[in-house]
Amino acid sequence: MTARRPGRLRPEPPGGWTAGMLDHLPADAPRHVELIDGSLVVRPPQDGFHMLALRLLERGLHPPQHLMVVREMTVTLGLRQRPEPDVLVVDRSAFTPRTTSFQPESVHLVIEVVSDESRDRDRTTKPIKYSDAGIRHFWRVEQEDGAPVVYTFELEPAVKAYVPTGVHRKRLSVDVGFPVELDLDLGLAGG
Repeated sequence: MTARRPGRLRPEPPGGWTAGMLDHLPADAPRHVELIDGSLVVRPPQDGFHMLALRLLERGLHPPQHLMVVREMTVTLGLRQRPEPDVLVVDRSAFTPRTTSFQPESVHLVIEVVSDESRDRDRTTKPIKYSDAGIRHFWRVEQEDGAPVVYTFELEPAVKAYVPTGVHRKRLSVDVGFPVELDLDLGLAGG
């Protein structure tokens, strides 16, 4: 059996990968592949913290009826940009059973749960791409002594950059066009 090198599904096409090509990867391609600057990024298996944080956020967010929470789906930001955030809040009208990616104007909130391999992308690369695309809210979740810390940001439209709105430990209390009150105890996500 030949081991596949991470990020190399087949020879890179001339000119690099494009966003539309992600929908046509081979059936045996890794499950979570995103496109950053025309290069495929294959996410390795995630740890327990990552899984519990995703579950807590997915279960704990209660947007109004016209919005919905989705996990691990891509956002098409341009020809060579199609990242896969961990959690999104999107316009319900943009979702169908055949949806594989959202346009930035349909995305209300993007959440990235940081892992060792994604730290630089989640702290630097992706926030810049999300803000350039006009996505209004961005959260980054990091692990501190085994517990989640949520860094919240909002788009400052005059400069198209995120400004910090808070650092949340133990409890997340914020308004992102709808109120969010969330106990950040991962034990609550395990059940």
